[in-house]
Amino acid sequence: MAVIRYLGRQSSMAPEGSGESRTADNSGDMESGAGDDDASRDVIQLLWSASLGDVAGVRALLGKGMDVNSTDFDSRTALHVAACEGKKETVELLIAEGADVNARDRWGSTVRSYCPFLPLCFFLPLADAEHYKCDEVSQILLAHGAQLPDTSPMRVSNSYSVPEYEIDREELSVLKCVAFGWQDSFTIGKWRGTKVFVKVISIDTKTGDDKLYEFINELSLALMLRHPNVVQFLGAVTQSIPVMLVMEHLPKGDLQSYMKKKGKPLKPKKALKFALDIARGLNYVHEFKPEPVIHSNLKPSNLLRDKAGHLKITDFAFTKYAFNDRQFVPDSGTIFLLMSGRYMAPELYRCEDYDSKVDVFSFALIVQEMMEGVPPFPKLGEEEVAKSYADGKRPPFKIKPRYYPEGLKDLIEECWHDDPRKRPSFRTICKEVEKIRIEYNSDTFKACVTKVRYSRFCCR
Repeated sequence: MAVIRYLGRQSSMAPEGSGESRTADNSGDMESGAGDDDASRDVIQLLWSASLGDVAGVRALLGKGMDVNSTDFDSRTALHVAACEGKKETVELLIAEGADVNARDRWGSTVRSYCPFLPLCFFLPLADAEHYKCDEVSQILLAHGAQLPDTSPMRVSNSYSVPEYEIDREELSVLKCVAFGWQDSFTIGKWRGTKVFVKVISIDTKTGDDKLYEFINELSLALMLRHPNVVQFLGAVTQSIPVMLVMEHLPKGDLQSYMKKKGKPLKPKKALKFALDIARGLNYVHEFKPEPVIHSNLKPSNLLRDKAGHLKITDFAFTKYAFNDRQFVPDSGTIFLLMSGRYMAPELYRCEDYDSKVDVFSFALIVQEMMEGVPPFPKLGEEEVAKSYADGKRPPFKIKPRYYPEGLKDLIEECWHDDPRKRPSFRTICKEVEKIRIEYNSDTFKACVTKVRYSRFCCR
């Protein structure tokens, strides 16, 4: 029998190019009788009628005795096709005639072998309906017991292919939920007796592509990045849902919480120490090989404190490779769901092409916040703040200049320059902060010595 493929709207996640051939795979010396050809034509006619919403045509074909669950080359049924196209009346007819609402097309057991990170296809009628945003059809299918896939979109086909970083979900115990983000949650858990920090990522058919890409992006970077000022990756849960990233637990929390609790400017010595931690971590990722890495969402809540009080950078979900032109830049309608406008470089707000200097801009705002004791423009909303930066405004310096270590204020102003080309690199920033820190500590030491000598002289 000639194997024929229906060429209408395909499975919601069928591999590209899978539906290019209009005709059968006539490979081999397969002989096909007239009856077989007629049966194939009837199947394609049924799927075609379903795609058009031709209720009378579908009813006539089923009336001839056709199996309502007949499939094409891709194991697609008339219900798959009608669900994809949003044909409500046809879906209702097919269900009434006994169509399997959880029939799986052939992508249900296929993983694209050339890339272990690419997802399994959403292969059920309900998944197709949701993927193509056919809401009424989704409701009908749900009412008749339709289900979504309950497997991870990164699940591998056999145990030999399980990645070495994989953590068995059963080995993780959740101790407490510490935060909720945009469709993500963050928990403290235990893994093999060790406290860990777990990022739980929710992926479904509506957000699947974007969220999965973000997770893969963050995971691929976590596997490579190793630096004292970058949060250490321990493993991931990818073979069951929800997928998770498991990282070292940093008990002292994030910089945002620390500064909020303080409620006042940090001492210059502490601010310089933190500034150097941030600069060293970002210098490492910006000079990473083979391609530099841009964080693009740097903010105090993404800077965690370890037991020794040093800062470590986390959350690389929106990272961009510096020389990769295929990266996604959010449009103005979604950017504030993804990134913090309060620490956003003007070029990001304007949705322009950007480079590593966006992190330099964010760094300047964080250092200034540590010295001033308040976030940038605290009375304005996130988008208003980002627009202010794009309009050339910057947070005011309110504390007395003498409290700033010499050279630090000038460095901040260089780093938040409107022209990215005029902002220094983190290699330069590391040197400058180190220099400022040494001079400040030296001046402080000299002042202490002078004070001690003076007090001794006065006591004579």
